[in-house]
Amino acid sequence: MSISKIGIIGMGHVGAHVLYTLAAQWFVGDILIYDLPEKLAKEEAERQDVLDCSEFFPNRYTIRIAKDISEFGDRDLIINCVGDIIALKGTHTRLTELSFNMHAIHTYAEKLRDSGFKGVLINISNPCDVITKWLADILELPDGRVFGTGTGLDTARLKLRLEQATGLSAGSFNAYMIGEHGNEQIAAFSQASVGGVALDKLPEVNCLLDRPALEKSAREGGWTTYNGKFCTEYAIAQTAVRLARAVLGDQKCVLAASCKLQGQYGESGLFAGVPAVIGKNGVEKVVELPLTAEEKERFHKCCDSIRANIEASKELYR
Repeated sequence: MSISKIGIIGMGHVGAHVLYTLAAQWFVGDILIYDLPEKLAKEEAERQDVLDCSEFFPNRYTIRIAKDISEFGDRDLIINCVGDIIALKGTHTRLTELSFNMHAIHTYAEKLRDSGFKGVLINISNPCDVITKWLADILELPDGRVFGTGTGLDTARLKLRLEQATGLSAGSFNAYMIGEHGNEQIAAFSQASVGGVALDKLPEVNCLLDRPALEKSAREGGWTTYNGKFCTEYAIAQTAVRLARAVLGDQKCVLAASCKLQGQYGESGLFAGVPAVIGKNGVEKVVELPLTAEEKERFHKCCDSIRANIEASKELYR
């Protein structure tokens, strides 16, 4: 894996942890960060704090602060971390970030397109599926080059809950949360397996599982963290960097992400969380799980929610 040019837009809780996590990885050497001018002091502090780790990390790296989005044109990969985490307080819905993030897109997305950026962009900003679609539409890059973290972290939470319920390691499970990165997402239990065997064929494991409770815990796990410290940062940063590693290493691995649907699962014209093959071109193939009729119905309900949020967002993009 060669040294790559990475950009981070937004240096709040999530952006700062993305910066730290990227710097700790041996494949990243050139990192460019950007936030609003009034946040320059925080950018400089985050930059210096991570640079002070240099002796302890396995590689040499540079971190520069961009004065303008136009400087991101040469980046191989950008991670968009813009958000207003305080807006979430007491709401239990990621939609409360919509107004702030739509305004933010208006200030930088067209500049990023005009900078000549031709790399891959991974979006974290919420509501993830909606913001990812807007970024993809504005940047006009080839399909797959723009995608979101989507249900990637929710999937990790589901696997952790399965571990806690059964005593088997999370990495032994193949299971996905799919649909909206929000309150309508679902666990595709019909396609879940452990050690290559479907859960439905393992009564000794199934008897340990309260599926509705596991799904609810995975879906709402972020709020447990948020309610205690008013932000989530470590896990979502790791989710984004895992996706970045798949892109920069051309790993062709299957990970959950917010992907453009073009007929898969009977849906089109939106982004939703599904498993996908991630490689150097971003999302290289959407993996279509053979869902049950009930799961398909619930997935379509997720997509209806995303569509409604897309329509609501149109009034905010000025």
